Amino acid sequence: MQASGFVLAGGASKRMGQDKALLPYRGTTLVEHVAKTVSEATGSVALIGDPGRLGHLGLAVFPDELPSCGPASGIYTALRISETDWNLVLACDMPAVSVEILTELLRRAETSERQCVTAAGLYGEPEPLCAVYHRRCLPALGRSIRDKRLRMRDFVKEIGAVWVKVDTAALANVNTPPEWAEFEAKTS
Repeated sequence: MQASGFVLAGGASKRMGQDKALLPYRGTTLVEHVAKTVSEATGSVALIGDPGRLGHLGLAVFPDELPSCGPASGIYTALRISETDWNLVLACDMPAVSVEILTELLRRAETSERQCVTAAGLYGEPEPLCAVYHRRCLPALGRSIRDKRLRMRDFVKEIGAVWVKVDTAALANVNTPPEWAEFEAKTS
């Protein structure tokens, strides 16, 4: 299946106290590590974030078209610029997500008639920042943003996304220095 890959890296990283996308990780940066995983799953990757902040990484970087709307804007931007129907979207702060998980999401999307396939923890909610979106959901996402309904978990539920259960630990994101230190301790 042909799909485009996107990494959301537009957040302010307020809780981290520094730009988490550029945290050093395994000889590179966190965003580069996540981008490599996405690229291995899809064959392509682009970042959604500030080109001035991320342009030096050598990856395609596109700014959010609707700033101040959180991840919804990043996903909206990815779907607007994409040249493929299906689009894999992953947050830059989810370094434990594997190529295998992303490949499974893509495989499920290929056979789905729904507009979204999202990872979900074994006992939890869907994780819309680790998901595959069809461009058909762009109008509905645009309406949600216009109406200030920006919670992506609510959006994927509204559009009837397929949930694929994965290891909850793979979906852990790092938002604070203690979470980052704990993650690094577990993976080193």
